[in-house]
Amino acid sequence: MTRQYKFNIQMKNVTRLCQTKSIVTVNGQLPGPTITAREGDRLLIKVVNHVQYNISIHWHGVRQLRSAWADGPAYITQCPIQTGQSYVYNFTLTGQRGTLFWHAHISWLRVTVYGAIVILPKKGVAYPFPQPFKEFPIIFGEWWNEDTETNINQALQTGGAPNISDAHTINGLPGLFYNCSTKNTFRLKVKPGKTYLLRLINAALDDELFFSIANHTLTVVEVDAGYIKPFETNTILITPGQTTNLLLKTMPHHPNATFLMAARPYSSGPATFDNTTTTAILEYENQPSTKKSNKFPVLRPTLPIFNDTNFVANFSKKIKSLANAQFPANVPKKVDSRFFFTVGLGLHPCPQNQTCQGPNNTKFAASINNVSFIQPNIALLQAHFFNQSKGVYTTDFPANPPFKFNYTGNPPTNIFVTSGTKVVVLPYNTRVELVLQDTSILGAESHPLHLHGFNFFVVGQGFGNYNPSQDPANFNLVDPAERNTVGVPAGGWVAIRFLADNPGTWFMHCHLEVHTSWGLKMAWIVKDGKGRKQKLPPPPADLPKC
Repeated sequence: MTRQYKFNIQMKNVTRLCQTKSIVTVNGQLPGPTITAREGDRLLIKVVNHVQYNISIHWHGVRQLRSAWADGPAYITQCPIQTGQSYVYNFTLTGQRGTLFWHAHISWLRVTVYGAIVILPKKGVAYPFPQPFKEFPIIFGEWWNEDTETNINQALQTGGAPNISDAHTINGLPGLFYNCSTKNTFRLKVKPGKTYLLRLINAALDDELFFSIANHTLTVVEVDAGYIKPFETNTILITPGQTTNLLLKTMPHHPNATFLMAARPYSSGPATFDNTTTTAILEYENQPSTKKSNKFPVLRPTLPIFNDTNFVANFSKKIKSLANAQFPANVPKKVDSRFFFTVGLGLHPCPQNQTCQGPNNTKFAASINNVSFIQPNIALLQAHFFNQSKGVYTTDFPANPPFKFNYTGNPPTNIFVTSGTKVVVLPYNTRVELVLQDTSILGAESHPLHLHGFNFFVVGQGFGNYNPSQDPANFNLVDPAERNTVGVPAGGWVAIRFLADNPGTWFMHCHLEVHTSWGLKMAWIVKDGKGRKQKLPPPPADLPKC
């Protein structure tokens, strides 16, 4: 089927935490509309820009096989849609089913421009877990009272850190623990003795989140639109850019209580963060008529402490692909190209005649292999497709850190980063192994890294420095998790593998928006293959111009 949607980008006055402000929305909604389709469907989504900002939309986690022009990151695969202009995103959902999401992919506009993508299995194909009675999207977000575009623009100018958010939200609502928010609380009504599928999405800008429901066990059945071996847990961790599907079994009888669903940040680094808790209410319908539901006790879940890195490591180790005949884990067993990327923070010197708010009069920066990415002013994909890379990008992105040091120990004396628009070029069908190593420069912290255009397999992870002579012996090549966004452990490393079978230009970046703004990003160019089905078609006629 072809499914058509129209996204009007428009301003809307919204009140949260006793304050009203004008925000950028899709069709006046927060979160925006849910896109529902089946595996194999084609989507045509017309985005019309009615606001003063340039806009582009990314369909996060969609493979975009031979449809790189529809991927959406501004200045990577397309120029943004300018005020008064429109663009039709045209792509097919190939070989994917589950929960993904869409969000703005320019500056910090995704703070309010996001929504769920629900991809149902093909007609007649069942889930590999019990058929749920009902399904609900649960989307986490962040809320700032101030204007977020002003916030990040000022921070980039002064070199300091941007202000942190004022609240976290569930489905756009902050919940009971914030000012004036008792009415702004999402309520999930359930019946006793049923199984519900909760489609969790972390659309927050800068916070990895712990999530739990009081007195209920959750069964994790899918991550990043890939089925996994089900496991039970009371608490999950979900980083920005990740999705997690849970089965919630309700109690067999009416419990005469109301239960809080709560989420609050996991923060491993030295930076300040929004250490508040967002809540929603799980309430059972058809309670005994003798009691008024407002008399019921409200039970709260217990969440890990904010820096519980051990919980995070153990939780991610439990996630394994189904790896069965119907849903095989096609992890590359052989490797053609190996890469070792350090990811972390650093500094830029302060420009002359300016005072900067970073440490010792510097500007905060972030980098991969010490290269802080400079966003070009024409889209990389166009420059690549039309062989016009000169002056736009260079193909000398380092495959290894330019100098070796004790990555998770004492930082080197020079912690300034270099800058450039550098890419890695891969021949079609290259089998890639990439080790992402956190650095302790300005403090070790977890980085959720998102790769556009591919799913990858998480074959290994550990703390400390990656050891190429010992660690690969412990790689899981049987049933590793298949994801599009992975947390690089704080003070540790993660190893991923993927097959570069999708021609185009593919962004890879930290999904903590502040780190992306500081330059923790890069791009891969995958060349066309020999066959017709291995080549990227030319751009659509309505591709926005810069």
